[in-house]
Amino acid sequence: MSTPTPHSTLTAARRRRDEAAQRPIASALPLDGEHVLSINESHERCAALGLSRIGAPDYSPITRSDFALTRERNRRLFSHAAPVMELLFEQIAKTQSMVVLTDAQGTILHSMGDEDFLEKAAKVALAPGVNWAECTKGTNGMGTALVDERAVLVHADEHFMHANHFLTCQASPILDPRGNILGVLDVSGDRRGYHQHTMGLVKMSARMIENHWLNDDFRDALRLHFHSRVEFIGTLMEGILAVDHDGRILGANRSALDLLGLSGAALRMHTVTSLLGMPMGAIIDHGRPPLAAPMRMALPNGHVVQVQARCNWPLWHGGWAATPSLDESNTTSATAAPEPATGDARAPISRGAKVAEDSTEPATPAAPSFADLQTGDAQIEAVINKLRRVVDRDIPVLILGEAGSGKEMLARAIHRESRRALLPFVAVQCASTPETLLETELFGYAEGVFPGVRRKGAVGKLVKASGGTLFLDEVGGLPAGLQARLLHALQDKRVTPLGAVQPVEIDVALVGATDRNPRELVDTHSIREDLYYRLNGLAVKLPPLRERTDLRTLVRRILANEGAAAPQLVASDVQSLLEGYDWPGNLRQLASVLHTAAVMAAGEATITREHLSDDFLDEASQRQVAGNQAAANEPAPGHPTLPGASGGTLEELEREMIRQAVDAADGNISVASKRLGISRNTIYRKLRWRTAA
Repeated sequence: MSTPTPHSTLTAARRRRDEAAQRPIASALPLDGEHVLSINESHERCAALGLSRIGAPDYSPITRSDFALTRERNRRLFSHAAPVMELLFEQIAKTQSMVVLTDAQGTILHSMGDEDFLEKAAKVALAPGVNWAECTKGTNGMGTALVDERAVLVHADEHFMHANHFLTCQASPILDPRGNILGVLDVSGDRRGYHQHTMGLVKMSARMIENHWLNDDFRDALRLHFHSRVEFIGTLMEGILAVDHDGRILGANRSALDLLGLSGAALRMHTVTSLLGMPMGAIIDHGRPPLAAPMRMALPNGHVVQVQARCNWPLWHGGWAATPSLDESNTTSATAAPEPATGDARAPISRGAKVAEDSTEPATPAAPSFADLQTGDAQIEAVINKLRRVVDRDIPVLILGEAGSGKEMLARAIHRESRRALLPFVAVQCASTPETLLETELFGYAEGVFPGVRRKGAVGKLVKASGGTLFLDEVGGLPAGLQARLLHALQDKRVTPLGAVQPVEIDVALVGATDRNPRELVDTHSIREDLYYRLNGLAVKLPPLRERTDLRTLVRRILANEGAAAPQLVASDVQSLLEGYDWPGNLRQLASVLHTAAVMAAGEATITREHLSDDFLDEASQRQVAGNQAAANEPAPGHPTLPGASGGTLEELEREMIRQAVDAADGNISVASKRLGISRNTIYRKLRWRTAA
């Protein structure tokens, strides 16, 4: 290695002075040589492209249709980034700054910022739809970060174009688990408000988005979370590896690459065994128990790390017990057997456990994300926007809505969007489970409590959900005798299984649901008031399907999920029939009707009336006739109700007629529904949900 000569040192010093003279404002910052070199190379690229430093830049946005296509193509990126952008903006508020998200081509997808700075930003078109690639806007944070594929600071007169010299931009690319660029997260502001800590916030926020993306991509894979210090597991500093059944590495976050000292390409040459020196079976055996301690492992570079295995075990097929092989796992689903509720809650599960015999949890359907639920209805959008603000804020959520309106689906989406997404989502059906069974299901029981039935005891769902999300469906059906015990368990974050002495610590995110008016539940003493307030941190109401405006989109998505063989088109008269129906069973009924129609129309291009079930056609026709008659009898707007009509509105008359039919049937809802020619759900809805508390 040659030693720098005095002449070369003077030449380098002179070059740095010349560069500082060209950029006097930026040179006042403590910028290292690598940064200066990066800016110089960017300026050279801009000059080679023929960009003008003093000319007026082209700030025109792309066309509205092109931008709509760009937003749709990057909807998943936006859904992951938007809540992170809000958190980032909270950290930099009132600093004459804005947060910007671009796609992989440099087109701005979303921005938010201080109102007084947004006026300045508008002058240089820092707005959605405008492209800020380096080849069009010269050296800038977003465009140069895309070229350099690393975090970039571009301050003041380091911008190639003079029009942008009032800005300071700090940007970081967002990478997917395979190292591909998804977009750029940027904070741009007035250069006088520059702060050196902003870059750290931008990098951390980009890593949050990357980690959410990785967890979303590989939510059903085994994930290994690791760091040299155990207290950093679960933070943004942790490395995450996604692994398949054969031990192949599917993806990694940026922290993992940094901790391993490997590039993405080099990492893909490894398996888990070659990287960590431990066979997959041993990792699974250690990591499967819900409260398993991290494992201590040595990396190829000699560093020692703590590793914690996480997985959605019910969906982890071909389990590592000595049962089915990977080939056989296509037909046999393996889940973890419940742990015995003995004194040691960390007792490992036997490798030879028979899963099919011991499992109490059915295979869980893939959870939707918030973006999956956003299908264009304004009421659903409002619900999602509220929930995004409270996810991971330790605020219980109470979901209100009619039967079949998608309450559990929304609960699963809340779980998936949270930091608990890698841990269990456990649903409890409060109304349909007998009280004696519900108590053991919730709290579990110790060994020997019920001889002959699970002699070794069983883990309750409160413990199973620890670390994850507990979903209490139909909370109004909770038996009064269990409510106080459940309240204490949730308040104390400890549960004692039946017959056990030692309590078990629990940590759950709480989501409840009911199809009844929540105040009515309290007023009728169906639920304790203190438990109600423990469950109701934020209440959101799902609209019934008949009030939604996105039926066409829902029909397309449901048919798309039926598989490639299902027809994707619906005849116009069938579409009109679907839109005119009031859907008493809501989304559940719509999915059932379309599933039947898709099966009946297999091999055909379009669903017609012939493919719909006869009972649905009959009910739809009756409701359509009844609706037309009601519309004909309805008084014109502004006219009072006829005094002969019992002095009430049409809706009140309808409710009164239903009440009389139920009374005549001695309270038998099934008999009343047959006499009236309407469904039982409609009777429940009219007499319960719409009645003021």
